[in-house]
Amino acid sequence: MKLSAYSNLEELRQRKQELRTQLDHDSDQIGQLWQGLFVRREDSTRGEFIASVISNSALAIDAFLMVRKLKKTHNTLFRIFKRKKNK
Repeated sequence: MKLSAYSNLEELRQRKQELRTQLDHDSDQIGQLWQGLFVRREDSTRGEFIASVISNSALAIDAFLMVRKLKKTHNTLFRIFKRKKNK
């Protein structure tokens, strides 16, 4: 809403209170989600640990190969990020 949509100070105060309530509610939700990110997981079994190591290794190799392929096919894009040598 535009500021000119309010006809008196009471409407403006009421809108301000509504916005403050909504901000407080959103802040509480963000806080709960943030805490949920850092909940410690239960200890995994040795098999689950090995499976996660293999999965993460395969993901890292795949990412490396993808970057290598992109660099080979689109080398001009990667030249932008190289530093220029001072002669």
